[in-house]
Amino acid sequence: MPEKELLSITAIAITCIAFYPYIRSILRGTTRPHVFSWVIWGLTTVVVFLAQLQAHGGAGAWPIGVSGCITLFIALLAFLKRADITITATDWLFFGAAMSSLPLWYFTSDPLWAVVILTTVDVLGFGPTVRKVYRYPHSESLLFFALFTVRNLIVIMALERYSVTTVLFPAVIAAACLLLISLILLRRRA
Repeated sequence: MPEKELLSITAIAITCIAFYPYIRSILRGTTRPHVFSWVIWGLTTVVVFLAQLQAHGGAGAWPIGVSGCITLFIALLAFLKRADITITATDWLFFGAAMSSLPLWYFTSDPLWAVVILTTVDVLGFGPTVRKVYRYPHSESLLFFALFTVRNLIVIMALERYSVTTVLFPAVIAAACLLLISLILLRRRA
């Protein structure tokens, strides 16, 4: 098996390993994810996956696609379990920005601009979760975000073509996960 495909399969395995306990903790009521963050993250991740495919990201894009589908499932679980369903005007603004990337991609025929917008929106989608973690630092899983940091670094290594379009999203999300982990640790110690 080629190295890039092996790295991609490893990243997909880490994705599944990371999501499994997270989904279990949602079902048990231990983790209460912010539904709108997960809707935004799911939609942006799926669109970034499509943009990476168009930009010839190859096997390195596969884990992003798997992650997008599972992320949308978590959004559904968060809604069904009535986790954190508070939606603010800012949340709607993030959602609108995410959806604006699709016409931009269509009219420019360049996936880069969609990825730039979606990466920005995805990071902004951390906003409701950051707000929640600041108040309730035990409401999110450190292991989950640590695994996603590692997963995104492996995704970058698995990409078949390196460009801003293919690398931006996983690199920025890895950094955002590290920052969220830092906030959780700081707030848990406070």
